[in-house]
Parts: sequence; C-alpha cells; structure tokens
Amino acid sequence: MTDAGGPSTGSGATAGVTRSPLSDGEWHRLHPLTPVLRGGLFLLVVIGIVVTNLRDRILGWFVPGFAEWQQFEGGDPVDYVWENNLWLLAGLAVLAVLIVLLVVFWLLWRFHTFRITGDDVEVRSGVLFRTHRRAPLDRVQGVNLTRPMIARLLGAAKLEVVGAGLDANVKLEYLSTANAEAVRADILRLASGRQLAEARAAQESGRPLSRATVDAVAAGLTGLIDGVDPATEEPAYVVTIPPGRLIASHLLTSSTIWLLALIAAVVVGSIVGTPWVLVTIVPTVLGFGAYWFRSITRSLRYSIAPTSAGVRITFGLTTTVTETLPPGRVHAVEIHQPLLWRRFGWWGIRVNRLSGRSGADSQSLQLAEVLPVGARDDVERVLRLLLPGISAEDWAALVEHGLLGTGKTAGDPFTTTPRRARWLRPLSWRRNGLLLTPGALLLRRGRLKRELVILPLARLQSVRIAQGPIDRALRVANLTGHTVLGPVSGGIGIIDRDDALAAWQATEDAALAAAAADRSHRWDEAAR
Repeated sequence: MTDAGGPSTGSGATAGVTRSPLSDGEWHRLHPLTPVLRGGLFLLVVIGIVVTNLRDRILGWFVPGFAEWQQFEGGDPVDYVWENNLWLLAGLAVLAVLIVLLVVFWLLWRFHTFRITGDDVEVRSGVLFRTHRRAPLDRVQGVNLTRPMIARLLGAAKLEVVGAGLDANVKLEYLSTANAEAVRADILRLASGRQLAEARAAQESGRPLSRATVDAVAAGLTGLIDGVDPATEEPAYVVTIPPGRLIASHLLTSSTIWLLALIAAVVVGSIVGTPWVLVTIVPTVLGFGAYWFRSITRSLRYSIAPTSAGVRITFGLTTTVTETLPPGRVHAVEIHQPLLWRRFGWWGIRVNRLSGRSGADSQSLQLAEVLPVGARDDVERVLRLLLPGISAEDWAALVEHGLLGTGKTAGDPFTTTPRRARWLRPLSWRRNGLLLTPGALLLRRGRLKRELVILPLARLQSVRIAQGPIDRALRVANLTGHTVLGPVSGGIGIIDRDDALAAWQATEDAALAAAAADRSHRWDEAAR
C-alpha cells in the first residue's frame, strides 16, 4: 500500500502512455499531512492557548508539591519550574504529549485509505469505529478540487466526488496537488462511459462483449490514460469577471438598499432623542460587512471553461475551488437580473444540480452560482456550455424573448397571463409566461427582477398543474416543473387554464421522450 504524498509512476507503464498510480484498484493512503490539515493544526493551537492560560493548574497536576508556587516570588509557574530545577521533568511531559499526538495523527492517517476501481470510489477511515464509504462512478454528479490557503502552501488539495444523494459525497482529504489532478481526471474518465464504448467497439471487431468488457475494465484498473481532464492541458477560459464588476454587483443589491435605509432610520432616531439606538446598528453593519467580504472573496478569480469532461468552474481568492460539472448534471438553469443591474446590462446564472449537500449549505449555494455576474455575451457563452443541445432556432426565444421580452413585441412565442387575471400580476402580467421548446421548458417571470428559468426536459422529474379557489374562478392555473432541490424554482403561475393543461400534457410527453433518448450521463460513450 502506498501513500499519496507525491506523484509516482505506476508499475507496468508502457512508453507513450500516462498512467495514474492511484487509480489501479488497490488501496492507497492519503497525503501524510492529512491529519494536520483536517484539524490537527487547529488542535495544536487550542492546546497552546489552554496551556498558556491554565499552566499553573496543569503543572499542579503533574508536578509534585507544585502548590508551593503560590508562595514563590513572582508567581510564574515557568519561573517556579526553572528555579526548582524541574525543567527536565516539564520537558519530558511536553515531549510525551507531543508523542501521543503524533501517534494519534499517525494512526488516523494509517487507517484512512481509498481506492478507485472501474465501478466505485471507496474510502475507509476510523481506528476504533470503522467507516466505509462508496460512490458508484455511474452516479457521479461532479468532481470538486479545493485548495484551502494552508493546504496550498503545503502543496496539497482535497478532492470531493459529488454523489447523487444527500450526504453522498466521498472526500479525499488530502492529496498532493499533482495527484489530485490526476485522480480527478481518472474518476471523470471512468464515469464518462469510455470503457463501455471501448468494449462495444471491440465486440464489433469480433470479440464477445463479455470478454471485451472484462478486458476494458482490466485495462482501466492497471493503468488509466490521462484523458478527459489532464492536468497538463490548460483549458481556454470563455468567461472571466473583472474584480471591479464583481465588487459593484455585490454592492448593487437590495441588501445594500435595506442597510442604507436602516442606517438612515437609526441616525434620524438618534438625532430626535434616542441615541442609544446607535448601538443596535453596529452588529448589523459588521454582519453585512462580513457577508459582503466573504461573498466577494469567494467569487474573485472566477473563470469558466469547457473540457471534454464537462464544464470547469474555478473561483476563490484565499481558498480556490475548481469544480468539474460533467454533461447531463444540470437539472435547471435560472438567468436573473436584479433591478440595479439593468443599467449595466449584467446578468447572473445559477443552477440546480445534485451536490450531495443540504440545499441550505453555504458551499452548496456557492456552487450553484455558475456565473455570479456577467454581460449578455457572457451569459450566452455559459449557456452554450451548460446546455449544448439547444438548437439555433431556440436562441431567439431564449435571448430576445426570454431575457429581454416584455410581452409587448409582435411574435412573442410565450404564453402569458390573460388580461382577466392581470390584477394578480399587476407589474409583470405581460412578461409572466411559459414556452415549450424541443429541448427545454422555458419559464419567464418578473418585471423588476427579471428571471428566465430553463428546465431541460431530459432532467424533469415530474410536472404538476394546480388551481386555488381564485384560480378556478378566473379560469387560470399554475404549472410547476419538478427537479432536484436547489435555488432555482420551476414554477409559473396565473396562466390560462386551457393553455396550462395543454402545456402540462405536451411537457409530460416531451419529457418522457427526451429522457428515453438521453445519453448525457455516459457522455464519452455517446460521442463514439
């Protein structure tokens, strides 16, 4: 069994073929500094603080007769130990504590192993209580590579294989940066369906499918070609965000307006005669400041690029996160434009996808923002990466009518709120509407904050139509397309009842046909 502290060459490598030594189906250990990076450094800091503040009591426990230190001039336990020639005993005690910590860290590292086979990524951990986690490769939703600041200084990174259920992610914390890149490439290649495609190609050449499949899996286990996401190949990034735009976009939000209004109210109140209310504004300002700083630093150095394994998204200033989102893992897309962004022509894009985390998790929400802010051209580039199956005819409906349409232009294909129910949507009744295209269901809504939701038909879980008592009286209905949980809502309301029924039936039929023909989860197999 080998550790993953640095790159090495796997046995049996042939000339001209790049292989990952950690993807051979055998059990491997993580980076030797893993226990320290996962919390050991924090533990040492806490122990240092405790010893500094409670050293008199700690020395009293371990040094006989130490209670006399209270009568010692100066009252410093360290001086007491030194003056009474107890420094050797104290040094041995400190050394014993360090040895115990090192043994614990070594045991944690020794019993924390992983392996990558042709079917799964597996992790075993624990000394007294053992844990064995497994992520099937055909259920992989993405692979995230995170480099926290301390880990980056030590040349390490953590890899997270995103599974298809809540708390289903498998983490490899930590690997050397080079090994993390190689392992990520191998996981994506194994999940892509290339092995099955190779087996079918071999069958067409005369070999039985069973024999060809065994040979393909064996070849993948003994040495994987560094193919779909090679570390040496830097992709061409199609979108980068200037720092000034990113900072301005965070300031031009409704939160800023509410904060300014709150400050104004408190200042007026203090002038009128209640100065104590100024105290209440300080925690609020500090909270908003921390939120802004955290949001901005997480989004800095953003870039997005296409790779043969999917869309690669990189962001973060101190902690860098690189997410590879394979094809077919996007369940819903929302393009939104707050009112204060409209003057600058800025838009943002967020998605629903399986992340293995709770929908309220801060990192899950961060990964949902695939484009924090961008111009119209940036939006089109990102959409072409996330939804490559959209035809050229659908782009007019997406851009001209979906993003910018108001329902007033001639030829608007969206089905909107009827006039008899416009009082339920007084500002957005012309814009509020839906459109079924060959590849997706489009939902357009919002007047002050524009939103366009794209629901790929192959990813739809179900479609619901509902009416309340007022809806029945006005002969309107509400349509909802259900996807995986996420920040994107797939509902549209106050649509003519007959139009909603027709859209509901047509969407159901189209979603069944799209799901039956979809092969995006095996993207490399489909490409062959």
